[in-house]
Amino acid sequence: MSRVLIAGESWITQATHIKGVDHFTASSYVVGVEPLRKALRSRGHEVVHLPAHLVPAEFPTDLSEYDVVVLSDIGANSVQLAPEVFEQARPGTDRLAALRDWVSSGGGLLMIGGYLSFTGIEGKAAYRNTVLHEVLPVELLPEDDRVELPAGAHATVTDAAHPALGGVEGQWPSLLGYNRVLPRPGTKVLATLNDDPLVAVGEYGQGRTAVFTSDCSPHWAPTHFCEDWDGYARVFGGVVEWLAG
Repeated sequence: MSRVLIAGESWITQATHIKGVDHFTASSYVVGVEPLRKALRSRGHEVVHLPAHLVPAEFPTDLSEYDVVVLSDIGANSVQLAPEVFEQARPGTDRLAALRDWVSSGGGLLMIGGYLSFTGIEGKAAYRNTVLHEVLPVELLPEDDRVELPAGAHATVTDAAHPALGGVEGQWPSLLGYNRVLPRPGTKVLATLNDDPLVAVGEYGQGRTAVFTSDCSPHWAPTHFCEDWDGYARVFGGVVEWLAG
């Protein structure tokens, strides 16, 4: 059993309703982590979820109690800019550097795709400009890296025998988009989408890193992928177990 920290994968939505000359706003809080949390727990892992709105204040600088850290749809600013740094202009800890050093010392890092993963929408995820870029097994684009696939597309498995895929067999359900990245030399690309890396793994120092460049929940991962497909738990479980060594 591994102890896994998932940071991100939640959001707050605010809508404006206009009815004639009157209008009002309504807000909702959505947690998208449940399919992934359920899948990892089904394989015996302990999962700690740190919602996106708590990441700036609570992302840990000491990661020694975890085996694997997952960053999912949470931008670099949220991890780097603690309130005392952003709001009070006081020097603090570079938490992405701490995460890099933790991986180098033997930790496992997984980045999952989304609008605020990798480079992200309008470049706002911004990991390419951080020290974490060197840790990932892929090269990030300097521009908005989202590829929308509204008609859906199926993954092509390129290394079915690799343990990080959990022994899943058969065709994967279709996905609706991903973040486009480029493999680095020495990276093992285990599955592709549109001929771009979907699942890729590598090593950094004594640790291991991996990416899943599509989503772990809607909208890029439809319910037939993240809820109805029994391979979902095998793939994400396999990646996490490989990362944990």
